Amino acid sequence: MLSMNDFNLIAILTNAEYSALLVKGITLTLIVAICSWMLAMSLALVLLTFRLTPMRWAQRLVAGYVAYHRNIPTLVQLMLWYFGIFSLLPDALQVWLSSHNAEAIFSIIALGLCQAAYFSEDLRSGLRAIPSGQSEAARALGHSYLGSMRHVIMPQAMRNAMPALINHSVSLFKNSSLAMAIGVAELTHAVKEIESQSFRAFESYFIATILYLALSLIIMAAGAWLTKRLSIKGAR
Repeated sequence: MLSMNDFNLIAILTNAEYSALLVKGITLTLIVAICSWMLAMSLALVLLTFRLTPMRWAQRLVAGYVAYHRNIPTLVQLMLWYFGIFSLLPDALQVWLSSHNAEAIFSIIALGLCQAAYFSEDLRSGLRAIPSGQSEAARALGHSYLGSMRHVIMPQAMRNAMPALINHSVSLFKNSSLAMAIGVAELTHAVKEIESQSFRAFESYFIATILYLALSLIIMAAGAWLTKRLSIKGAR
């Protein structure tokens, strides 16, 4: 039975092979999280644009997209992309993807598409909180529709949606650990490898806990700083 006398983080951290695995895992985790975030935010803006159009079919299409991704577990979506859609691609493309870390590519796609549904709803909520008179005032000042959205409406929407966007960004970062299920050598995968080689489960997962906590707090701190920068001085 493990006792506190057996607890030895130094045995993990001073081992060159284990340290290399941790660095590689953290690096790939950040790559997956950042690329997924960029894909999600880009697609969320597209979804929001379609949601705001007067075309009923576009609104229903986006609503269906959001409902699908919010009600299907992220892990299932990862499995679907890697084990399902990947197998439907042409053989030449499968070979190319396999030689370029297909696991990471499909995890980015799956996580990005899933998170886009949440981001688009966050932005839509931010827009709905803006009084309709803001848009009318912007048009009265000579702004076009696109100009008013870019310079007046969207900055306010982003400000309103910032708390929800930060929370979902942290969730996206944490969900990157699910990529381990399809073979992505991210942080959780690296820790599992260290645990299987060192037989030090407590130390291995303790390190993972600290790293995930530290990185999540950094994301939250960056979000708080950005929220403060975007806030209007004197506003309550």
